[in-house]
Amino acid sequence: MSRIATTFARLGAENRAALITFVEAFDPDRATSAALLNGMAARGADIIEIGMPFTDPMADGPTIQQAGRRALRAGATVAGTLALIREFRSANQTVPLVLMGYLNPILAYGIDDFAADAAEAGVDGVIVVDMPTEESDLLLPALRTHAIDLIRLVAPTTSDQRLPIVLKESSGFVYYVSITGITGTRTASAEDLARDIPRIRRATALPIAVGFGVRTPEQAAIVARHADGAVIASALIDHMAKGLDHDGHASPALIDAVLDDVAALAAAMRAAR
Repeated sequence: MSRIATTFARLGAENRAALITFVEAFDPDRATSAALLNGMAARGADIIEIGMPFTDPMADGPTIQQAGRRALRAGATVAGTLALIREFRSANQTVPLVLMGYLNPILAYGIDDFAADAAEAGVDGVIVVDMPTEESDLLLPALRTHAIDLIRLVAPTTSDQRLPIVLKESSGFVYYVSITGITGTRTASAEDLARDIPRIRRATALPIAVGFGVRTPEQAAIVARHADGAVIASALIDHMAKGLDHDGHASPALIDAVLDDVAALAAAMRAAR
């Protein structure tokens, strides 16, 4: 079994949902993102998404857009992001890592090289935000060759007729974009989730993780009662961004404070069921 499948199986046996946190590679610099990556794994994150910075992140709200700009100024590249993952894997072989980004940098890197290098670095899954289902044959063969999950996005606007088409070649888990709009702007209600999650479960046996609007421990706990995972990104990046010094650096105390947020989210989700 893959690390992602193993993690969800273990959490299912423990009757709890996965805390999925997000780090933008190289935001605001390589050392800080490495510290956050390692610290999140130690403070309760079950799966970690790593953002691959891109110049035109059309699905992302202002928070992650600004994180991407900081990261690009700090020298982020696809190769640099994979090196960051390789470094993490030298000490942690357990926590699944999912790359989240856009198609253009993967095409520029070269699809076969990207899949091979990502697998060698220790990547478990890939989310390509702007790749339509009908174009996924660009990546699927290479990802399958290297046993990397292609994780699909579905939304409230994905129809019952469309769901089986989108999910047919999915693996790892389903990322449910719980709002219509960009990341970090609002949150789906318990009523929304009670309506939407069962509809998705009828179309797939994969675990379902909810993102694009989960910010607080209370909201994460609500998600945990309905879905198999909660993705928290903008809230963690916001906390860090607001605490950067005048030179744009994060102090050790700020990194610890962000990791305290991760621990609080983990505790809330463990107590949710």
